[in-house]
Amino acid sequence: MALTPDEKKKIIEKYATIKGDTGSPEVQIALLTNKVDKLSSHLKGNKKDVHSRRGLLSMVSKRRRLLLYLMKKDGERYQKILKDLNLSK
Repeated sequence: MALTPDEKKKIIEKYATIKGDTGSPEVQIALLTNKVDKLSSHLKGNKKDVHSRRGLLSMVSKRRRLLLYLMKKDGERYQKILKDLNLSK
């Protein structure tokens, strides 16, 4: 379920605003989206895994907070990340 180092590196390179950027909201949102996708597919097959469901809800709420922050700071970047990740808002 966890991201492999190669997957994480590819996501960081794709969404980084400058070289070596790992903390921008875009990178964090992209990483969380990837984790949410993997965990949701896991939960489809393991319906009774309550602990992972709680972690999923935590990740989704953190991603939502980051998206709200980005929307307040820069609307263009917000729209771009929504389009790139196919998130609805």
